[in-house]
Amino acid sequence: MVVPTVPNDRRSLDFVSDQPTDGRRFRVLIVVDECTRECLALVADTSMSGSRWLGNWTG
Repeated sequence: MVVPTVPNDRRSLDFVSDQPTDGRRFRVLIVVDECTRECLALVADTSMSGSRWLGNWTG
């Protein structure tokens, strides 16, 4: 795998989820720049569709 050498060359996306003691679930979309390791976005919600997170990046 080629290591990115400039910022914004490659980004990683990941979803994490959790469930507090009240039983409600939530998800967080995490976007990280692989060169700088900077977290570009954290988007949290109880429900998140593909079109919703895509809307966060396309304006």
